[in-house]
Amino acid sequence: MDRFYLMSVFVAVAEEGGFAAGARRLGMSPPAVTRAIAALEEKLGVRLLERTTRHVRLTEAGQRYLEDTRRIIAAADEADEAAAGINAAPRGLLAVTAPVLFGRMYVMPGIVDYLQRYPGTEVSAVFVDRVTNLIEEGLDVGVRIGELPDSSLRALRVGQVRRMICAAPAYIAANGQPASPSELERHTLIVNTGASVQPEWRFIEKNGVNAYRVHPRLTVSSIDAAIEATRRGLGLTRLLSYQAAPWLASGDLVPVLTEFELPAVPVNIVHRDGRRGSARVRAFIDLLAERLRGDPALA
Repeated sequence: MDRFYLMSVFVAVAEEGGFAAGARRLGMSPPAVTRAIAALEEKLGVRLLERTTRHVRLTEAGQRYLEDTRRIIAAADEADEAAAGINAAPRGLLAVTAPVLFGRMYVMPGIVDYLQRYPGTEVSAVFVDRVTNLIEEGLDVGVRIGELPDSSLRALRVGQVRRMICAAPAYIAANGQPASPSELERHTLIVNTGASVQPEWRFIEKNGVNAYRVHPRLTVSSIDAAIEATRRGLGLTRLLSYQAAPWLASGDLVPVLTEFELPAVPVNIVHRDGRRGSARVRAFIDLLAERLRGDPALA
């Protein structure tokens, strides 16, 4: 069997987590997929997948081979597009990732615009509040908020955001406004993550950056829930400026302790090294960068 064909079948099975799911994705019969994987393993002389009655798992060798085959297939796709010409219309599947709320508010409108503009494309969007590994997870483009570690990814800065404390006007009217971070202990606090029992909020004061252990009265697992509780006047919460922007504009929330805020952090579009040459990746990055750079909430 053709090696490239075998690689494509392997990637589909590995990414879908099963032979039947991989067969559906490829429009093949499960027996044909099983034969292809067996032929590939025999050719390589190594087991790539561990089969159970319910699941298919990658072996250590399979995980390494998956990363390599993804790069090879991506390079082949780029070669096809280069042969078709730099002005070829974007086509094929694009995998995009971003934080959950940022994805819904800023990336999804760009995805819809992209799909409507380029009928030959498809998009798989993964919105999660964790740092994804683009290469290992088969993703093409991501949006990262914060300073970037050194990596093989290429980055395009498109904006910035800052951490801020917000409250509803009704809460401020009833409880007053803290004049300094040290006064937070006298206020009702809402924390939008369960990652730490006693999270720290950091502020810039005369003696430098100080961290305050906060003791929330309400801890929630989503930003949306924290915003809703804050809008209803329960207390103070900490948000990124883009998360608060719609509610600040409507007057539902007001900023607190603004003079003590830390410097803004960057928003970057990141993509795999070399992927900028792909027409579908290039078109999406250009479109999304234009949208994000034009948004005042990210300035």
